Amino acid sequence: METLARGFGEAVQLLLEFEPALLEIVGLTLQVTLIALAIALVLGIPIGAALGLARRIPGRSVLVPLIYTGMGLPPVVVGLFTYLLLSNQGPMGSLEWLFTPSGMIVAQTIIALPLVVGLTMAAVQAVDPDLPVQMRALGATRRQIALTTLVESRIGVTAAVVAAYGSIISEVGAVMLVGGNIEGETRVLTTAIVLETRKGNFALALALGIILLALAFITNFVFYRLQLRQGGP
Repeated sequence: METLARGFGEAVQLLLEFEPALLEIVGLTLQVTLIALAIALVLGIPIGAALGLARRIPGRSVLVPLIYTGMGLPPVVVGLFTYLLLSNQGPMGSLEWLFTPSGMIVAQTIIALPLVVGLTMAAVQAVDPDLPVQMRALGATRRQIALTTLVESRIGVTAAVVAAYGSIISEVGAVMLVGGNIEGETRVLTTAIVLETRKGNFALALALGIILLALAFITNFVFYRLQLRQGGP
């Protein structure tokens, strides 16, 4: 207990000193996770909305179970797939993204995308089915129907954003495999925690853990406030 207290005290001291190494790791973590989240949202929300609105898309009976499977993919499997995709022998090897932040963004986008698609689809399906029918009768276009339905399902879509960001900011397997945990290049909070713990540098590991928890709390607090403004619980 005494060792834990001493390590926690040293961790707080490191945070108060604003170590440049800590700031660099935090900056890269935010860069990678926010870009991956943005890409997943741009791709996933329209796909999820389309699947939620169109119940008779060809192949839907296969596509939906695939999306649900993707929502539970182990990050280390995603990391292995992305590693093979970006390796010299892979189809995207010419991009030379392996062991770079770009490669890490690809891996985290793959993790977040099924969550965004699946939860957006569920949120859209929960909207009153009479709404699209009424709007169509009033002469609304497909785009107007889709946008209005998304607005009505905004609380569920916000939950999709929260779940997607939580899954990528806390995962370690994929970014470890694809990024390589290179100091000053691809080291993020989760991989740095693993490394410092293995080295026995518990004070720095605790400091990184505190920052990670703080970022997760701040993010979830912001999204919770958005839900309140949208009329959520």
